[in-house]
Amino acid sequence: MPVDPSLSGRTFPAAGSLEVTEERIAAFAAATGSAYDAGGAAPATFPIVVAFEAMQALMQAPDVGIELHHVVHGQQKFVHERAVRAGDTLAAELTVTGLRQIGGADIISTSSAITDADGRLVCTAEATLVHKAPSEESD
Repeated sequence: MPVDPSLSGRTFPAAGSLEVTEERIAAFAAATGSAYDAGGAAPATFPIVVAFEAMQALMQAPDVGIELHHVVHGQQKFVHERAVRAGDTLAAELTVTGLRQIGGADIISTSSAITDADGRLVCTAEATLVHKAPSEESD
């Protein structure tokens, strides 16, 4: 069953904020094979850590009908206003910016505004998710 088209335009906040620490940045860099020098800027893709929390809110909303095990991450893009550094406190708010169905799959476009403790935009993370729910015949 396709995702309800009224999902487009909805906003999902993260459950809370994330305190960026040297340890978190170093662990992320090690896990992704990214370069990181202590005290420097976090890798450019680090904001996904915060954006993923807001994405979880989208996936877990009972009225949305997205099943994580039926999702393929199709595309990711980051637009930075400034670098992320240890000491930042970040939060994300995800908005579903588009939804269309192609070949029985839902193509869900999202944009996550990642802000600091003062509410200033640090980064925008745009993602495309492909969701293919099982057909009703296979239930």
